[in-house]
Amino acid sequence: MVYKPIIVVAGEPNSIFNEIFFKSLKKKYKSPIILIASLSIIKLQMKKLNIYKKIRLINFLDIDKTHLDNKKINLININFNQKKPFDQISSKSNEYIRKSFDIAIQILNTKITNKFINGPVSKKFFLKKKFLGITEYLAHRTKTKNFAMLIYNKNLSVCPLTTHLPIKKVSAKINKSMIKKKIKLIDIFFKKYLKKKPQIAITGLNPHCESIDSFNEDEKIIRPTIKNLKKLNYKISGPFSADTIFLKKNREKYNVIIGLYHDQVLTPIKTLFEYDAINITLGLPFLRVSPDHGPNERMMGKNKSNPLSLIQALTFLDTKE
Repeated sequence: MVYKPIIVVAGEPNSIFNEIFFKSLKKKYKSPIILIASLSIIKLQMKKLNIYKKIRLINFLDIDKTHLDNKKINLININFNQKKPFDQISSKSNEYIRKSFDIAIQILNTKITNKFINGPVSKKFFLKKKFLGITEYLAHRTKTKNFAMLIYNKNLSVCPLTTHLPIKKVSAKINKSMIKKKIKLIDIFFKKYLKKKPQIAITGLNPHCESIDSFNEDEKIIRPTIKNLKKLNYKISGPFSADTIFLKKNREKYNVIIGLYHDQVLTPIKTLFEYDAINITLGLPFLRVSPDHGPNERMMGKNKSNPLSLIQALTFLDTKE
């Protein structure tokens, strides 16, 4: 059987990603892994971290004609001049990162593969407030209007309805249509890739689902939407108070908990599973997964970063066709 390759964009060169990428290759995968990164940076960081792996340079136009395995790092080289293995994160790497994504999207558009992983980028320098995160950046690049962020663990996943949005702007974004679209994406993903129907809980926006304001979003928006979705045979319950839904006896009834804003559900899932979770973007024309961490400047070059989240991302895509 021929397995589709996994395309990996390294992202910000001054980050821990290449370190955890090297470490993740200790595990065996059936799908060939193709890294899009700078050869010079890879060599510099290997030397700094006392890691050595053989590299196979490949032309992205010839992927379908090239025999690939994971005995070497399959590398599509994006030129980027840097004298030190690690430097301060800045806008200097923006063009390099953009070219990496350009090549990745071009490959994915050929339908040679639908498997994609990206390393972290700097929101401050690369995204420049134009996009809330890479989720939104990729949605823009692929002209995807309806998408969702799913932080996935085999035991429990979470989905924030709004992503990297300031708290003061959250309530204005919440509406019935948005909730329905996200839940439909989750339902499609679970049925297609996990072969099961999701059991969904949704939190309230306000503490204890109560509000001193005359307009209570939990009663006026969330509860009627849940009622409507139940009639359409979705397995969904709520709204639940966010401070108790993650208690063991409550969360074990569900495999997805939807939150109204980012930290409402990402804080508890990272507390429960730490690195054992991956970020999946639903709704894109390909399967996009990223390890659930950022560039982590303070850990660069220390060779102490945990590769588990990237291993889980690679393993997840390795099992999907």
